[in-house]
Amino acid sequence: MIVVLYIMITVVTYLLMEVATWLIHKYVMHGFLWYLHADHHQPKYQNVFEKNDAFFVIGAIPSITLFYFGLNPEFNYKFFIGLGVMGYGITYFIVHDVLIHQRFKWFKHTKNPYLLGLRKAHKIHHKHLGKEDGECFGMLNVPKKYFRKPVGK
Repeated sequence: MIVVLYIMITVVTYLLMEVATWLIHKYVMHGFLWYLHADHHQPKYQNVFEKNDAFFVIGAIPSITLFYFGLNPEFNYKFFIGLGVMGYGITYFIVHDVLIHQRFKWFKHTKNPYLLGLRKAHKIHHKHLGKEDGECFGMLNVPKKYFRKPVGK
C-alpha cells in the first residue's frame, strides 16, 4: 500500500510542476529574474550556454534538498516529491532544449501532432523579445489552438 502512495506522490508532484513552471516562467523569469532569461529570447544564441541555463541549477536545488531530507534521518515521502520534481526537470530538458530549441539534434523530423503543437506554442512565446506581452508560459499543457491543422491541409 505504501508503494502506491509513493507512486501517487511522485505523479502528483510531476503534474503540479507544470503549474509551478507556468507561474515561475511568467512571474519570475519574465519578472525580477528577466536579466537571466532575456538572452533566451534573442533570435540567435551567441554561445553554447546562455544565462537562462542558470534556471536548471536553480530548479535542481529543491529536488536535491528533497532527496536529502527524504533519506535523512530516515527514508520518507520527501524523497518521492524530489523524484517528481527531478522527473519534470528531465522532461523539461528533453522537451524544451532538445525538441523545441534543437540544442541537440535528436528529434529534428518529428511528425507527432502533439510535439509539433508544443513547438508552435513555444514559437509564439518567443515572438516577444521583451519580458512584456508574453503568452504560452507552460511547457506541456498548451492551448488547443496550437494543435489544430491549418485550413486546407
